[in-house]
Amino acid sequence: MTVPERLIDAATRLFADKGYERVAVQEIVERAGVTKGAMYHYFGSKDDLLHEIYGRLLRMQIERLEKIANGDGAITERLREAAIDVIITSVDNFDAAKVFFRSIDHLSAEKQKEVRAERRRYHEKFRGLVEEGQRDGVFRADVPADLATHYFFGSLHHLGTWYRPDGEIPAGRLAEHYADLLIHSIKAQ
Repeated sequence: MTVPERLIDAATRLFADKGYERVAVQEIVERAGVTKGAMYHYFGSKDDLLHEIYGRLLRMQIERLEKIANGDGAITERLREAAIDVIITSVDNFDAAKVFFRSIDHLSAEKQKEVRAERRRYHEKFRGLVEEGQRDGVFRADVPADLATHYFFGSLHHLGTWYRPDGEIPAGRLAEHYADLLIHSIKAQ
């Protein structure tokens, strides 16, 4: 594992366990097994580490969503696959997702703006799937696509407060439940 990867991994675990504001740079470098000089060679600040944690998760999820959205399957299946994917990737990267959901306010204003723009891009692509289904008559037109999207992601963003990856509900089953709830709530009768 490279030095930047070790730093990101250490910061992710510490931020998820203790909260961004309670973690000192010294703790990060000790857990990563590097010096502060090495950290500052790759990251200008703790804020830069937090930004990269968000960036890695968002970039991966956006790339995956674009492949799903641009696929050939029926709209119901593509939306279902997109919903499952975002849950699975969030659980597979649970510490990063928890940090993402809890700590955005700790980023500088400029970096918050960047992250929010990327997240908005993701949500718009996801909403586009809902809108496609509405145009095709597959999904209810009386439920605004924005509302369906915010409803789904609001529940996803809450996972860090209650879900336990080692608990009774495996990630795949959780993702299927969430996807089914979304699809059934907007499916045309």
